[in-house]
Amino acid sequence: MLNQASLFLLVLLAIALWAKNKSLLFAVIFLLVLKWTGLGDKVFPYIQKKGINWGVTIITIAVLVPIATGDIGFKQLGEAMKSSYAWVALGSGIAVALIAASGIDLLKEDPHITTALVFGTILAVSLFNGIAVGPLIGAGIAYMVMKVVHFIT
Repeated sequence: MLNQASLFLLVLLAIALWAKNKSLLFAVIFLLVLKWTGLGDKVFPYIQKKGINWGVTIITIAVLVPIATGDIGFKQLGEAMKSSYAWVALGSGIAVALIAASGIDLLKEDPHITTALVFGTILAVSLFNGIAVGPLIGAGIAYMVMKVVHFIT
């Protein structure tokens, strides 16, 4: 029961407790329960394959709630577009989506890079109160930096 994977998860559990990071704490406990009950062998491949899509969908739902409640409508959109900050936000949203798309390509081409990206995300979440949306964007940034380095050398 206490193999390398469980030990690693327990270390992450300790980090989550120390950092008081509820998201990481919940995720690690969830994975440990699946692993220790024997459900992990059946569920982990499915979560690994579909989990990012679920997460993106949940985040998208949360972002769209103000539209569904009527707090944000066409009037607010029109007013926002008069602001230079709104244009910066629009450009940032486009850039992040494009960078994340490059990240998916990198993860498909170099799956071993996932280890470093996941570890970087864990560090950011646990030590710096980051949010765990980093792997795709991190992979996209890594992809872009790798392309620049390849172009320069």
